[in-house]
Amino acid sequence: MFVAERSTGHMIEVLDTQALFDPHKSRVKGSMHYGEEAQDPELYDKAALGFPSGEALPACWTDPNYRLKK
Repeated sequence: MFVAERSTGHMIEVLDTQALFDPHKSRVKGSMHYGEEAQDPELYDKAALGFPSGEALPACWTDPNYRLKK
């Protein structure tokens, strides 16, 4: 699955989608796709990621207490 780094717009291929969907994990392992080839995998803060369309990640992926907020 691809997400975008919000500050630069660079595409990140998420290598651990379970961590992306888990609101208790604040970082995900991914590989940046920038330049001619994918870069080495590293950890990215989910708070700095969003969808390529510009939308933020859903609260249920980033906030373990999202149901308590109104």
